[in-house]
Amino acid sequence: MSDQDFNHPHDTDEHDRHTRDRDDSTDQDNTGQANDAPEWLAEEETSAYEASSSEGFRSDGEEVNSLISASDALPERIYLLPIHNRPFFPAQVQPLVINRERWEETMRRVGNTPHHTIGVAFVGEAGLDGLSEDDFPEVGTAVKVHKLKSEDEQVQFIAQGLQRFKIQRWLSRTPPYLVEVSYPKEPVDAENEETRAYAMAIINGIKELLPINPLYGEELKHYLNRFSPNQPGPLTDFAAAITSAKGPELQDVLATLPVSERMQKVLPLLRKEIDVAQLQSEISEQVNAQMQERQREFFLREQLKVIQRELGISKDDRENDVDTFRARLEHLTVPERVQERIDDELNKLSVLETGSPEYGTTRNYLDWLTCLPWGVTSDDKLDLSHARTVLDRDHDGLKDVKERIIEFLAEGTFKGDVGGSMVLLVGPPGVGKTSVGRSIAEALGREFYRFSVGGMRDEAEIKGHRRTYIGAMPGKLVQAFKDVAVENPVIMLDEIDKLGQSYQGDPASALLEVLDPEQNVDFLDHYLDVRMDLSKVLFVCTANTLDSIPGPLLDRMEQIRLSGYIAEEKVAIAKHHLWPKLLKRDNLSKKRINLTDAALRQVIEGYAREAGVRQLEKQLHRIVRKAAVKLLENDQQTVKVSINNLEEFLGAPIFRKEKVLKGEGVVTGLAWTSMGGATLPIEATKVHSLDRGFKLTGKLGDVMQESANIAYSYTLGHLQAHGADADFFDSAFVHLHVPEGATPKDGPSAGVSMTTALLSLARHQSINRPLAMTGELTLTGQVLPVGGIREKVIAARRSDIFEVILPEANRRDYAELPDYITDGVTVHFAEHYQDVADVVFG
Repeated sequence: MSDQDFNHPHDTDEHDRHTRDRDDSTDQDNTGQANDAPEWLAEEETSAYEASSSEGFRSDGEEVNSLISASDALPERIYLLPIHNRPFFPAQVQPLVINRERWEETMRRVGNTPHHTIGVAFVGEAGLDGLSEDDFPEVGTAVKVHKLKSEDEQVQFIAQGLQRFKIQRWLSRTPPYLVEVSYPKEPVDAENEETRAYAMAIINGIKELLPINPLYGEELKHYLNRFSPNQPGPLTDFAAAITSAKGPELQDVLATLPVSERMQKVLPLLRKEIDVAQLQSEISEQVNAQMQERQREFFLREQLKVIQRELGISKDDRENDVDTFRARLEHLTVPERVQERIDDELNKLSVLETGSPEYGTTRNYLDWLTCLPWGVTSDDKLDLSHARTVLDRDHDGLKDVKERIIEFLAEGTFKGDVGGSMVLLVGPPGVGKTSVGRSIAEALGREFYRFSVGGMRDEAEIKGHRRTYIGAMPGKLVQAFKDVAVENPVIMLDEIDKLGQSYQGDPASALLEVLDPEQNVDFLDHYLDVRMDLSKVLFVCTANTLDSIPGPLLDRMEQIRLSGYIAEEKVAIAKHHLWPKLLKRDNLSKKRINLTDAALRQVIEGYAREAGVRQLEKQLHRIVRKAAVKLLENDQQTVKVSINNLEEFLGAPIFRKEKVLKGEGVVTGLAWTSMGGATLPIEATKVHSLDRGFKLTGKLGDVMQESANIAYSYTLGHLQAHGADADFFDSAFVHLHVPEGATPKDGPSAGVSMTTALLSLARHQSINRPLAMTGELTLTGQVLPVGGIREKVIAARRSDIFEVILPEANRRDYAELPDYITDGVTVHFAEHYQDVADVVFG
């Protein structure tokens, strides 16, 4: 045993013993000796302490064959035994276990006394070492020691509570503790109506507690019936003893001598015990009910299985799995080589134990193989008028893109299908690449499946994991087939220009097999390990730029470019799609929020100039939110958003009207970015005439720096040919700057613009009309073609520039632009820089 002084078990046996003890103690005669010994003391009892024991305990010859009555004479001096868990009550008879080494001397001295009585005092959390008289309470319980036994490090005995005592004087303040005590009377008026009422309440409370707490046995009920309201003191102590209240609360009850006050303290403790027991009983009943229901279902299911097996109408789990897989294959046209693999795996599954890991692996493999739509295809709707209707319904503008798609479908009409094609939609963010892919699927009447490959670093995402790995899964393409349940869906690979690469593999290389019509007929997924035919799939890929797409992958796809929208197209998109969608989402009608055309155009020009329409949708959503607030707070029926109050909804415009820079050495160029086209002002100035020099600023990339050096060299060598002073640069330090130095700029399209800026500086002649240009220049003055003609023309129109200079080699690109973009634009095509100089300087 540890240094704990005693154990105070609350179990059924002790309560049964308690019950029997109390039954016998109430039958004592006037001499204080029991007429009949209790059953648990029936066998012949040894003396309290045996003189011959190894512990050295001395027997006084007294035979303790019965419990003594509390009315016997009690000693004035007793030894003290401190206890910790809870106080001991006079109504209790319980075994105590104490530490032999610590209390051996105390018990030896108690054994030498004729009365064998010891005082039990509750000291709470105070430590065993160094107890002082202040740690002991004033009131304790005198107990009679019975059946003392010694085992190893422990000494145990039966303690019979006799009577309360009060410590009067300390005789020994160190173990063994010895004190002089008195036995106070407990004032009680048994005839008092209030006392009898409390006594009856306590008896009823105990009776209420007994049925709901299994710790209290049936014998305790009979024992309780022996109590009478005329004996409220023992009744109250008994009620306190059976509660699980904390030690300090019980010590307070023990120290309360007037019985009426004691009863008032015990009754709330008893009610609390009843509430806790009822809650515990309810929880136990709920748990038992759930357990019984589950056990009942389990037994019924097992019985049903046995009955069905006996009647031959049921199968085990393994047979059910095999039948399920075979049933899936009934309506499929499985290739012969795949069917052979499935049959082998089914035979393997039929001999495996259902609890083995190999069974689970094989079952999952067959589950994937049989879920795929082998030979199942959907019929294509190769109806051009239907396709035009769908495309026009879902998208405004994009005329050239729609025509390319119609051409693509028309070709498929003659071929019989459009499978095996790889379309790449390239354009800035927000121009509708993903929605175009959905429209293509709807126009064809095919299932649509989209997954993003942006940031994908593991080639297993495309080609699957090996089955030997834990948690292996097929690739995204196999999962797509399982979801769409046909072999000819439209699969969109979104953000293909943002593929990653890591030590786990190169997904871009894995896509080469997927997107190559010559290879994807026999696509091999590592998990399935059987060949699949992807030739019927229409792959639609999206990208913002082409620069980061590997060349071999780009070579396998047909490119369709989606350029940015001009203001007229954005107005149509906002009217027909964005604004109705926002109002419908918020359950508002057009009558409640009236957005004028002028306000809508101002939103486009002043707040959403990006190539796509995402920012435009965000700004329109802001208008809807703020209008909703006005409708609720001001109790308005309608809100009108006009150009006069637009700033109340969106604040000051983000973009101002771009002012074209003018002056000597200032030229407006045109640039293409991933976000669309933009105007690019270029400035050249003479810093001083001390020496020759050339300086570049504006955070230019390597390509633009090379273009600037070529432009400087060409201008320096052809000054006189273009009407400038031949020795202008001999003593001029020239600074060439591209504004917005914090923005990185690069690309091979600014050579013509830089040359014109330097020539304007040398000729001392400024360009006084709105004019923009683009094109790359060689040292011999040849103007090379550039890309992004559509975006650049749109950027010029956005800045109210309607005269542009383009390379002659881009004439075909300009001719393909729709009329609403080229309307009102004057374009000059230049093959040599002399053509540019003639247009600019006349």
